[in-house]
Amino acid sequence: MSVKTAAKRADTGINHFNKISVPANAGFSVMFCLLAFICVAPLIFVIIISLSSDASIQRHGYAIIPSEWSFYSYQYLWNSNETISRAFIVSICVTIAGTVFGLLMNSTMGYVLSRRTFGLRKLYTMVIFIPMLFSGGLVASYMINTQLLGLRNNYLALILPLAVSPFYIIILRTFFQTTVPDEIIESAKIDGASQFLIFFRIVLPISKPALATIGLFLSFWYWNDWFMAMLYIRSDFMHMYPLQYVLISIERNMEFLRQNSEFITATQSIDRLPLESMRMALVVVVVLPIACAYPFFQQYFVSGLTIGAVKG
Repeated sequence: MSVKTAAKRADTGINHFNKISVPANAGFSVMFCLLAFICVAPLIFVIIISLSSDASIQRHGYAIIPSEWSFYSYQYLWNSNETISRAFIVSICVTIAGTVFGLLMNSTMGYVLSRRTFGLRKLYTMVIFIPMLFSGGLVASYMINTQLLGLRNNYLALILPLAVSPFYIIILRTFFQTTVPDEIIESAKIDGASQFLIFFRIVLPISKPALATIGLFLSFWYWNDWFMAMLYIRSDFMHMYPLQYVLISIERNMEFLRQNSEFITATQSIDRLPLESMRMALVVVVVLPIACAYPFFQQYFVSGLTIGAVKG
């Protein structure tokens, strides 16, 4: 038997185990389509409710096909476009700046702790691990951020308190230890590369999957945050409010007006406030922009999986 024939038979055997039948392929396709629909269905339902009139919601409850469609919730938000657009820009800038700064801080600390040549590695790892178990509390963090660091009524107050997380540092440290080969680091040192050059030119390109994961978490964290604005931004600095805090304030004001309509003269206009559909419209406004950021990170999940192999 020739070598070509043996290779052909071996290839045929491998393809035999990798091949999937047509019915099984159709079944898996139907199953994955069903799972995808289950994931997307809640968002579609929220969009439908946001386009329903409050009268139909009060009469028939939530329905897939409402008895009366209405764009009044989005029209109400559009009438506040100056405030919302400014808050939207603030949220985008804070999310981008915070994600980049958070990736830089967490990755550099994780890389230092992953190097076995660093003498204080165990001490700093213990110091970082303790806040994961015992937090200093809200009062202590507020006093440090406002009295010591001066984070009050500025954009840094929305970025710095959320930039570094012990959990992210431990994840990146473990990833660097298990994925970044020591041979590459040692060969770069022999070639005369500095630690900064090794980190930015060698380690970071290898670590795209971990960076994309942490970056996705950070972007979600910054985009959905409103608590920092409530703590550190006063009401006379409303131009610094992020989108989440503005939308929560709108919902609270509408709820207050609805509950206290008997004390207000313009009861007819208050009754027309789309409270239920407005809540869903706020969810749509919040979710759709950050959902568009996922495909950006997805390409790094896929392209970064084949990077980092040690070649002989």
